[in-house]
Amino acid sequence: MVEIPTTAVTRICLVRHGETEWNAARRIQGQIDIGLNDNGRKQAEAAGLWLKTAGIVALYSSDLKRAWTTAEAIGRAVGLAPTPVPEMRERLYGVFQGLTYAEAQEKFPEGYAAFEGRNADYNFENGESLRTMFARVTGKLQEIAAAHVGQNVVVVLHGGVLDVINRFVRGNPLEMPRDFLIPNAGINWISVAGGKWHLDAWGETAHLAPGALDELPS
Repeated sequence: MVEIPTTAVTRICLVRHGETEWNAARRIQGQIDIGLNDNGRKQAEAAGLWLKTAGIVALYSSDLKRAWTTAEAIGRAVGLAPTPVPEMRERLYGVFQGLTYAEAQEKFPEGYAAFEGRNADYNFENGESLRTMFARVTGKLQEIAAAHVGQNVVVVLHGGVLDVINRFVRGNPLEMPRDFLIPNAGINWISVAGGKWHLDAWGETAHLAPGALDELPS
């Protein structure tokens, strides 16, 4: 773990990418590079306008297209170019990628049961376990925080990434059923000071038209 030896408060705004057609169809994207749909592009612009006066000094993003396009829209509003952080990519879902949740359950019933049951060591076939993903995501999150002590930064990422960060910040186990929302283009604020993490706000959608999707399983 990267130690941040200061009482200065570092605030990180985590933004899920805007909506894609695969989100609307409940199709598992994983690391397949799907772009935003029209609604997703509007959501990205809205997130940028919302953050325009938030004092953002740095902008990071997953390099997958749906996140990167969202970050570019935010960057235009806040006057920053995004920096790619591949460590914030969505989970690699292996053989589940490209399938709807219903199709994955039908084709791989045992694997789907492990996935739905949040088995932290289950890695699909040609995929990645929750535990492995947790390590890559939280390691990079701590690096970003250490590089911006006392500042406000934005990271654009994915639903599964937000899922593990929420658990990291709150100190909850990966296996615990989800008790929070992860809407497309939702705004989430976390902070760290003296090595202690805090969840400040989660799933904010006041900047969006009603109906932002949270299509992820619990």
